[in-house]
Amino acid sequence: MQTTPDRHEYPAHWEADVVLRDGGTARIRPITVDDADRLVSFYEQVSDESKYYRFFAPYPRLSAKDVHRFTHHDFVDRVGLAATVGGEFIATVRYDRIGADGTPASAPADEAEVAFLVQDAHQGRGVASALLEHIAAVARERDIRRFAAEVLPANTKMIKVFTDAGYTQKRHFEDGVVRLEFDLEPTDRSLAVQRAREQRAEGRSVRRLLAPGAVAVVGAGRAPGGVGRSVLDNIRDAGYAGRLYAVNGAFPEDLKELDGVPAHRSVRDIDGPVDLAVVAVPADHVPQVVTQCGEHGVQGLVVISAGYAESGPEGRERQRELVRQARTYGMRLIGPNAFGVINTSEQVRLNASLAPQMPRPGRIGLFAQSGAIGIALLSRLHRRGGGVTGVTGVSTFVSSGNRADVSGNDLIQYWYDDPDTDVVLMYLESIGNPRKFTRLARRTAAAKPLVVVQGAGSAPQGHAVRATRLPHATVSALLRQAGVIRVDTITELVDAGLLLARQPLPAGPRVAILGNSESLGLLTYDACLAEDLRPQRPLDLTTEASAADFHTALLHALEDDSCDAVVVTAIPAIGEVSPGDAELAEALRSAAQAVPGKPVLVVHVELGGLAQALSAAASTAPQTGSSTPSGARLRPSQMLPPTTQAAPAASAPAESRLIPAYPAAERAVRALAEAVNYARWRREAVEPGRVPEYEDIDEKGAAEQIDGLLARGQGLTLGTEETHQLLGRYGIDVRRAVPAFTPDDAVRAADGIGYPVALKATAPHLRHRADLGGVRLDLADEEQLRRAYAELTELFGEPEELRPVVQAMAPRGVDTIVRAVIDPAAGAVVSFGLAGPASQLLGDMAHRLVPVTDREAASLVRSIRTAPLLFGWRGSTPVDTPALEELLLRVSRLVDDHPEVVAVSLEPVVVAPRGLSVLGASVRLAPPPARDDLGPRTLPVY
Repeated sequence: MQTTPDRHEYPAHWEADVVLRDGGTARIRPITVDDADRLVSFYEQVSDESKYYRFFAPYPRLSAKDVHRFTHHDFVDRVGLAATVGGEFIATVRYDRIGADGTPASAPADEAEVAFLVQDAHQGRGVASALLEHIAAVARERDIRRFAAEVLPANTKMIKVFTDAGYTQKRHFEDGVVRLEFDLEPTDRSLAVQRAREQRAEGRSVRRLLAPGAVAVVGAGRAPGGVGRSVLDNIRDAGYAGRLYAVNGAFPEDLKELDGVPAHRSVRDIDGPVDLAVVAVPADHVPQVVTQCGEHGVQGLVVISAGYAESGPEGRERQRELVRQARTYGMRLIGPNAFGVINTSEQVRLNASLAPQMPRPGRIGLFAQSGAIGIALLSRLHRRGGGVTGVTGVSTFVSSGNRADVSGNDLIQYWYDDPDTDVVLMYLESIGNPRKFTRLARRTAAAKPLVVVQGAGSAPQGHAVRATRLPHATVSALLRQAGVIRVDTITELVDAGLLLARQPLPAGPRVAILGNSESLGLLTYDACLAEDLRPQRPLDLTTEASAADFHTALLHALEDDSCDAVVVTAIPAIGEVSPGDAELAEALRSAAQAVPGKPVLVVHVELGGLAQALSAAASTAPQTGSSTPSGARLRPSQMLPPTTQAAPAASAPAESRLIPAYPAAERAVRALAEAVNYARWRREAVEPGRVPEYEDIDEKGAAEQIDGLLARGQGLTLGTEETHQLLGRYGIDVRRAVPAFTPDDAVRAADGIGYPVALKATAPHLRHRADLGGVRLDLADEEQLRRAYAELTELFGEPEELRPVVQAMAPRGVDTIVRAVIDPAAGAVVSFGLAGPASQLLGDMAHRLVPVTDREAASLVRSIRTAPLLFGWRGSTPVDTPALEELLLRVSRLVDDHPEVVAVSLEPVVVAPRGLSVLGASVRLAPPPARDDLGPRTLPVY
């Protein structure tokens, strides 16, 4: 670690694991005096050309003075970072603070020179881009606002690193050198570049695990049975397209094959590269296996072995060490305690899991933390009868176990642009980083449906991530706003997945119902009403209806412009057998194919043959034959109505128009309702709204006030005057409340304010509780004020306990609450609801992630159950909701512009027919986190 004369402690929070462009990992950390030998070794492996580009002259070796300079930093004006793999440097970056004349300087100078050096063997992996993100974040933390870099014109790779970063920059050429200057303030373009790089890198890191060219199963036994041998047999029996190896240190030295699979005692003995190692050995032997894999160049691990965080504190520490060890060698890790991974692609055919049978190929990506849930989901998707009947298939499946490294976020990054996946189904026991999850989900949901069951579990086993303080229901609401189809059970997960994988999205909530049972039709009708759909009167075809009658009725319903989806109900006729089921299924399929673009669902009662016939094809994968005019395939879930389709819609092929069948009306309608809501979100996401600019906002003044207040301590709740001043800088005026510790004080305050006034008790147990009698309104003169004061003190005690205040009367209206909070994991959230015990008892609050757009503010106001009270319920006068929406937008801007504002509460906010009045406010400040989701790319810390 650094020693004197260093000016700062070693900044451990700058350490980070990152995923590089090719999917491998590296560790970024500050360079210290202990790194002298590593630096010299690193420099010796850099080519003469790269050295020339760095120093503008031949520079074969570093002098002792150079080594001292490049390893001694004060972590303020001189900072060096290194990217390491296997504990050795693969790249370095440093900055030196300079003054206006270009010479070394200290604060308040806000410019620094930056320089990189990347080992030739690691160039092209995105190492320099990752280092630039991290050194820029470090510089901003040290109040450096601008970088300057001098680059030789021939060093095009480094010039591209700077120009592609997305920062606002200037470039000029003089004395044979390109000088680049760029501001370090993140821009929309720099954040977009960073997010795109993150997606590509994390997606590729998962692809290396799911599509390996060679797999070694470590721990495969000679005798059948056992975890390792079962995985080996499953991979072989699935017809894996790559090279497969069996590894076990207990194999005899003369054993060359195990049931036709090449056998080795160690991964090191394998002649050739290994992309994926499946580890199924006792936990205390895993570190040795990881070392062997790392030294052999294995790219990723699936650890089936148990005995980690699920087993207690000792196992938790063992798990953290496992992740650290794997990342040291640049490997990603699924598990430990994992069920395994599956890829049904014809080019891969990988079943590296404990599932004895390879699922059918299809278009659904499936993720489950729990192995038991993963088995249940695979079983339900695979079987033809019982539960959700019919056949569908999966593209890829991951059961992550303890989710120590690769998580649901990584899989979303992979599935986002995976051409083999149309629908994503996820069972999440917890969401370790809701803020990142919602960001990724919003982008993915704009391209393909994302259906999630979120368990009410605790933080991931062994993770050191920040836990959310938000209630489970609030996190669920935020997920829905990000386009996530949030369901409650795995049955609903599969129900929704079947519909979305097989049918186009509905254009609206209008539902036609037809079938051969009046009672079942009415049940479906009632279920539609319960889900806020708009059903038409059911069409009863009677029990005498033939397959031709169903075909004609369905065709007519699909051609009707007044419906957006069709639910077909069917019960068996006496004496009918399976050929009739097949005939009916074909009639429904042909009608749906003739008029594509609207979803069709079937509710059946004990019609196993019909459900099987409806799903006659073995796969949901689109087949050749139908395409968009441009020749690109169109997923069923992409078939939005023509009014919202950017390109001309194409008919889905017959195989992708398989009609899902459900054994109960409620299940079918609930799945349809989720599809309707998702389709509406997709349409609205095309124009998400904007964050308005307000000319009267004093952002700079607010920043200076916050800095001055925080100089007092680590966190504080502002006083009344400070709160009013800070909110006033954002155009939020709070009505002044004057303390009145005696009746005479109250009278003087009322004289200054002007009658009529309100007298309120502000003691904690009475604040915002008008129902307890601690508020007196419309006091028109001194006599009424003194009488009210006496009543309050008689009822509730002495003034010192009551803390009475006098406040000007606000225009009558609806009392509401506006709050904002910075959650450690989810980020900034704005909440809104009506004031009063009824709303609080029912939990009738709505939430939106910051920054809130104008459209989101409008929907926030309208999304609470008591919203009709704002819009003239039962003949009352509607209130000024535009003023309320503007207040929400201003609060959002305040917490978005200043992360130090960790809590804002405005209560009550009285919204009148014209304007509103903020009668009470509180603000809490705290130092912002050193890193957040807007910072540089990084993997979870262990």
